[in-house]
Amino acid sequence: MTNGGIARRTILRGGVVAGLVTVGTARAAQAVPGFYNPFSGYRITGTWEDHRAAGSLGGIDFGMAVGTRLPAAGGGVVTNTPYNGTGGHTVTIRHDNGYRTQYLHLSQFLLANGARVGMGGVVGLSGGAAGAPGSGSSTGPHLHWHMIDPGGTRINPLVYVGGGGGLPKTTTEQDGIPGTLFWQRDQTWVAREWGYTGPIDGAPGANTYAAMQRAFRDYGYTGPIDGVPGPNTWAAAQRLAARWGYTGPIDGVMGPNSWRGFARFLNQDKYD
Repeated sequence: MTNGGIARRTILRGGVVAGLVTVGTARAAQAVPGFYNPFSGYRITGTWEDHRAAGSLGGIDFGMAVGTRLPAAGGGVVTNTPYNGTGGHTVTIRHDNGYRTQYLHLSQFLLANGARVGMGGVVGLSGGAAGAPGSGSSTGPHLHWHMIDPGGTRINPLVYVGGGGGLPKTTTEQDGIPGTLFWQRDQTWVAREWGYTGPIDGAPGANTYAAMQRAFRDYGYTGPIDGVPGPNTWAAAQRLAARWGYTGPIDGVMGPNSWRGFARFLNQDKYD
């Protein structure tokens, strides 16, 4: 199904996607640490049930524009399969626990075969435009996502990652203390909108801060994009926070109230 939910792609039939052995419905599973739903901010245009009812092996379609960056749902080793039948350009990530995730209809691969990617690292760009290279049978821009368990059975990733809720909300909004979850949501924000390509690991470094500095151009930051945050960077963060309830000074010194305002911004559903 496409981004608009009108045109439907030809449903995958038969084991065209590399590495699939058997077909199965999603099994109820508890969310597993080290995985998240990187697409919770996008509209589902084709559910698992839609695919199964149409005779597909199963999958989830997310409507998104061609060229959208595709973060890894968990860390692992990348395999790219160009022109993979009806699936088109396909990225497979083999995770250390034996599970695999696959993204279909890509417009571009960004990592080499055999590269290791961390959770949240960008593996490719979405595609799906009818007739475009790598789109396979897709008739409109979207991403098709599914997982494969260690036994070779395709499963619903939204079950495996705990129902598709993505990242929980950060408690920084209440306690004013930025922790791992705060920074994971921050990294999700800058990965989706400001060119960050590193892992969603909650451990900010130079690449995280550089992406934040790019974002902070919209909030009055005029310094270098050097990944070294100083008072000017944090003053811009306070201007952002001021749009989300922060009423303190714009002095470049982050305190609990500054972090609370910033966290209210990051706790938007689209950054889950």
